[in-house]
Amino acid sequence: MKQNFTWWMASLALLGIFSLAVVLFMAEPAHALPEYAKRTGESCATCHVNPGGGGPRTLRGALWAARGKPDLVPALPGVLIAPGVVDGAELYQIGCSTCHGLYGEGLFGRELANTGLNDNKIRTNILNGRLKSGMPSFEGMFTDPQLKALVDYVVTLADGTAVFPPAEYPLDPPAFNCSVQSPTESCGGN
Repeated sequence: MKQNFTWWMASLALLGIFSLAVVLFMAEPAHALPEYAKRTGESCATCHVNPGGGGPRTLRGALWAARGKPDLVPALPGVLIAPGVVDGAELYQIGCSTCHGLYGEGLFGRELANTGLNDNKIRTNILNGRLKSGMPSFEGMFTDPQLKALVDYVVTLADGTAVFPPAEYPLDPPAFNCSVQSPTESCGGN
């Protein structure tokens, strides 16, 4: 019995070592390389959900990879980030807060809060991006009214007058309408 147990343990250990060797030496490494950003002239955030690069790809990144990783990342003309959304704060939350923080405090992207940035600088950065800092271009991804609302909201972040969404979304307490069916029963509970 002890010999069978030892044989099984040795087999299991060899299988584990073999599996580890396969993973380490035969697996293809993941590549989220800055060379791609240099080659394409786009930031890593153009193709990856993670603004620092790597991780799952965006729609543009998936199309770029599917086309054999050419020198140009395909444009998606007419594809809006937030169709139908017109509120600047909501547009910011959808398109900008992942990198710049919900309050403009800066995460991967530059801090925006209390920086004094003006509307022209903000609009230019949104439309053209900032390759050196990793910000992709958002040209054509907002309608003109959306772009205006977004720029106006970011200006309020930059000048310190922004009104932030509530940290919690309070709900009214539930209304239980229950009537006792018999004198020995009560509403709710078991």
